[in-house]
Amino acid sequence: MIVLNLIVSMQDVSLLRNHNQILSNIQWEIKEGEHWGILGLNGSGKTSLLNIINGYHFPTTGEVSVLGNHFGKTNLPELRKEIGFVSSSLDRFSDIVNQETVLRVVISGKFASFGIYENIEAEDWEKADALLESLRLSYLRNQPFHLLSQGEQRRVLIARALMSDPKMLILDEPCSGLDILSREELLTMLHQIADRGCHILYVTHHIEELVEEITHALLIKDGKIFAAGPKKEVITDELLSNIFKVPVEVHWKSDRPSLSITNLKIKQSCIP
Repeated sequence: MIVLNLIVSMQDVSLLRNHNQILSNIQWEIKEGEHWGILGLNGSGKTSLLNIINGYHFPTTGEVSVLGNHFGKTNLPELRKEIGFVSSSLDRFSDIVNQETVLRVVISGKFASFGIYENIEAEDWEKADALLESLRLSYLRNQPFHLLSQGEQRRVLIARALMSDPKMLILDEPCSGLDILSREELLTMLHQIADRGCHILYVTHHIEELVEEITHALLIKDGKIFAAGPKKEVITDELLSNIFKVPVEVHWKSDRPSLSITNLKIKQSCIP
């Protein structure tokens, strides 16, 4: 019997902030070879869950292990070098990134910095070029980052996150604000990322973004895990209607779900 390594393990995890219970009794495991989509309403606890995995928040209670590193017994800054992270929260570094070319933005991922403050070796240039080519981004190589479209910028930041050969890539609503073409171009990259042996955690409000490469889904509601498991067992009418608090129907095509609202009655406001 082959025993798969655990990529993430959370046992009895809770998180308390300013006397508010953010997460409660989280029991969750990600096994080797699994790629997870994470769904939940705003304020449900998704971001707090990501912050624990990244080592930015330490749980109030419980045990956490990420990539074989047990929290409380590991160097968290070193662990973060093994985790790629793409989120709109990175926009706070835009003043630095906008001054760079695409190639230099990608290379900066090796150093987990925005801007390059260390020597660049010949193999760094070669690796960044190979990464851009594998993700079909070579045509942007020498373009100033600030001239790219929003969709192109997100794809370049994913390439940057892969520069350090992370074992896990966290994508926090990467398609937010993108048009349909830009979204599909970004989602197409998930196949190449999975083929690199990198485990994907994909956070979204839109189930149609859970493409074939996403094997499992986690639903979080009010700081608790509502359901977790293989994608088709979790992405169901009943479970999604509960966490989204509106009646929905799920439709499947080529292992990719989509959603429609059913029998929703909106109360009319009294307008004087």
